[in-house]
Amino acid sequence: MKVYAQHRIYACFFLFGVALGACLSRLPDLQEKLGITHGELGLTLIGLSIGSLISLTFSAPLLDKLGAQVTCLVTVLGTALLFALIPLMPVAPAVFGVLFFVGLLAGAMEIKVNVETDRLEAQYNRAFMSRAHGFWSLGFFVTALVAAGVRQLGIAMEWHLAGAALFVVAVGLFMILGMSDAPKRPSGHQGKTPLITFPSWGLLPLCIIGMAAFLIEGAGIDWSAVYMRDVFAAPPLIGGLGLTLFTFCMAMARLFVGPIVERAGPRFVATSMLGLAAIGALLVALAPVSWVALIGFGMLGAGCSAVYPLAVSAAAQRTDRPSAVNVAALGQISFVVFFLAPPLLGFVAQYFGIRNSYLVILPIIALGLIFARSLPAQGIAAHPADLPDAAPLRG
Repeated sequence: MKVYAQHRIYACFFLFGVALGACLSRLPDLQEKLGITHGELGLTLIGLSIGSLISLTFSAPLLDKLGAQVTCLVTVLGTALLFALIPLMPVAPAVFGVLFFVGLLAGAMEIKVNVETDRLEAQYNRAFMSRAHGFWSLGFFVTALVAAGVRQLGIAMEWHLAGAALFVVAVGLFMILGMSDAPKRPSGHQGKTPLITFPSWGLLPLCIIGMAAFLIEGAGIDWSAVYMRDVFAAPPLIGGLGLTLFTFCMAMARLFVGPIVERAGPRFVATSMLGLAAIGALLVALAPVSWVALIGFGMLGAGCSAVYPLAVSAAAQRTDRPSAVNVAALGQISFVVFFLAPPLLGFVAQYFGIRNSYLVILPIIALGLIFARSLPAQGIAAHPADLPDAAPLRG
C-alpha cells in the first residue's frame, strides 16, 4: 500500500483533531464533575495556551534537529495520551497542569506539520495546506459526531477519552513511522533558526487574520455545547449538533476550497469567509429557536475554515526569516487567541449572558476583514501535467 508524503501529514492533522475534539466535546461533563463555573472552566483551559506559547517560542531549533517523524510521533501520540488522563484528575488545577503539557506538544506539532506541508507544496506545486487543515476539521467532526452519541448513551468520560487515545496511537504508529523530511523551499530563507521566536512587524497583518479565525474557531468549538444546553435546554444529542455542524462545515470547506483559492485568490476567499462568519455570529447571538442557532454554528464553521491555512501559507513563504520561525510566530498569536477564547468568552457568558459572548467576536472579525488585503491576490496554480512522476495526482 503506497502512502504518499502529504497523506502522512493529513493523518497527523486528523488524529490531533480526533483527540482534541474528544476532550472538548466532554467539557460540559468535565465542568459538572469538577463543580466549577463557566469562568473557572475557562481559566482551567488557559493551561493549553500557556504551554502552546512556550513551545511556539522556544521549540523551533529543536524541531529542526528532531525531524518530522520523531516530532510527530511524540506530539500526536503524546497529546492523545495526555487528554485521556484529564477525566482522572480530581481538581481543576490538576487538569490545568495536564493541559499545560498538552499545549507544549501541540505548539511543537503546529510548527512542524505546517512547515512540512508548505515544503510539500513547493516540491510538487500543489495546494495542500487548506486540505491538511481540513483533515484536522474532519477529525474533529468525526469525534464530535461520535461524542454526541457517546454522551447520549451515558458512557463515562474516562472510557470515551481512553478509546480515542487508543485509536490515535494505533493509526498514528502506522502513518507516522514511514514519514521523512520534505526538502526545504529553494527560494526560502536559508539562515540559521534563532533560539527564540517572536512576531515581526511584517507578520502583524497575518497575525491579525489568524486571530480572527481562531477566535471564531474557539467560540464555535469550546462553547457551542454549553450554549445549546444553557439557552435552549437541549439534550446531549441535540446539544452536540452545534459542535457537529460547526466542525462539519469547517471540514468540508477546507477540503474543497482549494480550486476556488487557485482561481479567485486567497484574498477574495478570506474576505468572503470572514463575512460569512460575521453573519453566523449574529445568528447565534440572536437566535430565537435552536435550529437558527445551529445554522449560525454551521456558518461560523465554514466562515473560519480556510482563513488560518491561507495565513499560514503566506507566513511560510516569507523570505525574511526561516519558514519555521514565521509559522511559529503566527502560531504564537493565533493559538493563544484560540486557547484564550474559552476564558474570555466564559467571562462574558458568566456576567453578560452566553448569547453576548458571540457578539464580542464581531470587532475582531472586522479587523480580519481589513487586513485580509495583505494576503496574495492569486493562489497556487496547480498543473497536474507538470508534476514530477513521483508525485500523486490526488491530494
